[in-house]
Amino acid sequence: MARSHGSGRFRPEDLARCGQGVVFEEGALVFHPENVEIGDDVYVGHQAILKAYHRNRLVIGDGAWIGQQCFLHSAGGIVIGARVGLGPGARLLTSSHRFPEDAGAPIMSGELAFAPIHLDDGCDIGIGAIILPGVTVGRGAQVGAGAVVTRDVPAGAIVTGVPARVIGAR
Repeated sequence: MARSHGSGRFRPEDLARCGQGVVFEEGALVFHPENVEIGDDVYVGHQAILKAYHRNRLVIGDGAWIGQQCFLHSAGGIVIGARVGLGPGARLLTSSHRFPEDAGAPIMSGELAFAPIHLDDGCDIGIGAIILPGVTVGRGAQVGAGAVVTRDVPAGAIVTGVPARVIGAR
């Protein structure tokens, strides 16, 4: 029989750390809560999925806001700074499959590669944006709605598009 990742149901005391004033809306799921650290006054919206992993950490800083239906996959590790906002439906992905040596083999057969994501203090990730493995979004940067971020974003930059490009500064 195949092995499930579990239901994602959790109790705050199951988390590695759960600060004061944390709100989990109905339908929010947390996987591997023992590897999730949440600071004070964090909001986690309806149906958000915090998918920690059996290694590495998912760390969410004080005053962060995780919108509804966000998906955070932290197999490679995620650090979200203080007062960071993630708009509804944002996606943070820290792993990908490498292409297998045999070009005829399914991509899913390729080795997994992991790389962390860092969202520095005060940055904002727009609705439906996607942050890919290995990316750092600098302090106070703005990622536009629907952007796909494939490389680091400088502090204070404004990025939009697919792939995301700097269009200005705050």
